[in-house]
Amino acid sequence: MNPKPLAHDIVTAYHEAGHAVVALALGRTIHKVSVLPNRERLGEVRFAKGAAKPTDDWIEREILIALAGPVAEARFTGTFSEAAAHDDLRFVRRLALERKSDRAAGRYEQRMLDKTEYMLSDDATWAAVVQIAEELVKHGEISGRAARHFYELATKES
Repeated sequence: MNPKPLAHDIVTAYHEAGHAVVALALGRTIHKVSVLPNRERLGEVRFAKGAAKPTDDWIEREILIALAGPVAEARFTGTFSEAAAHDDLRFVRRLALERKSDRAAGRYEQRMLDKTEYMLSDDATWAAVVQIAEELVKHGEISGRAARHFYELATKES
């Protein structure tokens, strides 16, 4: 019998589901999504090696994927936690600095945050986040194939 998930597990599920859904929307292939904690993190999305749809702007794609976890978590909890998003935000800053000066990076990050919030405000996209998060709470991890299935079901219905 599965013990009842802790509130933190549910929040982590929404965080990882956010990463997964935006990655799928932007053409990244997922190997696995997990909320089973290890020494380094509470959950993760593992991408398939070398499998990404060609894109004009890989930096923007990776920033949007990185921001999607904290944005989904904030949408679920009602609070954006910079502490919980620390690793994602550090990664975003590193990528932003590859594109922009130190002075302009903050504005660029804010534009990307706004774009991520807009993407996840779409009803069908949010439904995919909810479905994947529910599966993660039930099972702890799901395959990339299952994540894609839930994403396609939710977004096809709209």
